[in-house]
Amino acid sequence: MGTSVLSLRIDGELLDRLRQHAAKRGMSVQDYVVRTLIRDDFDERFQTAVEETEKFYGVT
Repeated sequence: MGTSVLSLRIDGELLDRLRQHAAKRGMSVQDYVVRTLIRDDFDERFQTAVEETEKFYGVT
């Protein structure tokens, strides 16, 4: 798997907030954003898997 570049235009206030959150975790803004996206993607896939399992077993 290779890497790609994604450029974002975001509000200065949002960037400052991202910098603060990243700094609390000792991360760069880029790493913080990537990890957040990965976590959200995992949460979404996990929720879908739970819903599919519940449908399969007939749980409501």
